[in-house]
Amino acid sequence: MSAGKILVVDDDPQIRRVMKATLVAHSYEVIEARTGEDALETAPREMPNLVLLDMNMPGIGGLETCRALRAGSDIPVIILSVRNTEKDKVAALDAGADDYVTKPFSIEELLARIRAALRRSPSSPEGGPHTFAAPDLEISILRPATSTLTAWMCG
Repeated sequence: MSAGKILVVDDDPQIRRVMKATLVAHSYEVIEARTGEDALETAPREMPNLVLLDMNMPGIGGLETCRALRAGSDIPVIILSVRNTEKDKVAALDAGADDYVTKPFSIEELLARIRAALRRSPSSPEGGPHTFAAPDLEISILRPATSTLTAWMCG
């Protein structure tokens, strides 16, 4: 059983490869995107539970990608960046990121931050409804009722 679906967005193929191997080893399903543009195209189609987003990418950068994701979704976004200034962290959080992790990072710390973000998220496998909104469309995927709730409704 998957612990959740994570979209890894980074222009560096080696980082994507390491992240995928690590996350898959911890029961996550991984989708990859090389650019912000790819991420914005992939997210509505794949409906990930969380996005790991590099800050420095060619084309649409991490901050713009984060703002665009946040404009149409409640999906948790964790920024991964070599930038470690307070200004960069504040800019990312103001753009809608849920967390900010500075590279290099401990895999155990990143996994803990992923678990924490998923616990708080309505888009997690255990969470509530997950929605995606576009200008003329809103998709809401409701989680199935639990057996306790079903029994209560039927009894």
